[in-house]
Amino acid sequence: MCMNTGAPRQTPAPATSLPRLALLQIVVSDPNPCTALMAGPSAYHSTTVPCTHGGADPAVPDSGTGIPVVDFDALVNGAAEQRAQAVRDVGRACQDWGFFMVVNHGVSEDLKEAFMASCEELFSSPSEEKAAYLEAGPMAPVRVGSGFYAAVDGARYCRDYVKMFAHPELHCPAKLIRAEVATEYAATTRRLLLSLATAVSESLGLAGGRVAEAMRLESSSPNRYPAPCTGQGGDDDVGVPALGLPAHSDHGFLTLLFQNGVDGLQVHHGGRWLLATPLPGAFFVIAGDQLEIVSNGRYKGVLHRAVVGGERARMSAVSMISPCLDAVVEPVPELAVDGQGLEFRGVRYRDYMEHQQSNRLNGKAALDIARVQRAVAEPDN
Repeated sequence: MCMNTGAPRQTPAPATSLPRLALLQIVVSDPNPCTALMAGPSAYHSTTVPCTHGGADPAVPDSGTGIPVVDFDALVNGAAEQRAQAVRDVGRACQDWGFFMVVNHGVSEDLKEAFMASCEELFSSPSEEKAAYLEAGPMAPVRVGSGFYAAVDGARYCRDYVKMFAHPELHCPAKLIRAEVATEYAATTRRLLLSLATAVSESLGLAGGRVAEAMRLESSSPNRYPAPCTGQGGDDDVGVPALGLPAHSDHGFLTLLFQNGVDGLQVHHGGRWLLATPLPGAFFVIAGDQLEIVSNGRYKGVLHRAVVGGERARMSAVSMISPCLDAVVEPVPELAVDGQGLEFRGVRYRDYMEHQQSNRLNGKAALDIARVQRAVAEPDN
């Protein structure tokens, strides 16, 4: 069942004001002894130091824009026609938007709230307890930092984070986060993402397990964004929302995100930025670069960004499902037909992730290392 955001919705309960804005991400994937991806939190904090990155141009509220909504219960428990329609809805959302909401997903609000609370405790921990993980390399199992990757940012984004490998083993510093909550949340969201991966595969006309088999799906990390931060600090930037993270596409396959009731996620669709406001209880689902590669460009990794501003902090939790680190991700051969040819070459996911995580975020530029470069024919004289 696919719904439109223009439908009536309940008024969400007001979120508790937080001292800083936080985003938590966890990447989930299938067990595979050869790989483990990162999972970790990141945050945008309130700060007296102005961001040095330029303010974001305004976004249009999502009301009436029709962000697709997929009924997860229909996808996994519905009658044959209901399920077939839900699979078509997933495919259409991935093709037209690269972004959708999923409702009736079965992840309890109690678990989501416990996970958020655990992450807030993590970000409130004394600096000395996090010192051992500060600014570790992009592939470290636990990494704490600010911005995107401070060694290469060249600008200060309004974001703090901690990232942890979550699968097949959760690398969870006991003093920083409640391991039992993180473990349950990672396992629960992983199952949800694997079901969505099956639907994505079927929507492409493939067997349900074909895409997961091709990529040897694995898992990744959380982020947190600290709160109100605007512009560059100059007079011209007063009231201009600052960037928590600039426009980018995710390096993984699918990303699952929920937030604490404070908006700030923006997606690029139809030539403009849209402020994404979730239905109560819904997860956002974001298509990543590996989905674009394995689908041979039929589905696109969506450009999105995080914007901070206003009086309340924002926290969001992100779970990502990604290929096995040593998997070579390439288009499924069945999708390179009818003279279309291959749009991407095979790239080992570890190499792709290191490339994306070790360079400044720049839209979808990371995909260039996988694109097939075609010679441009010169005009006849």
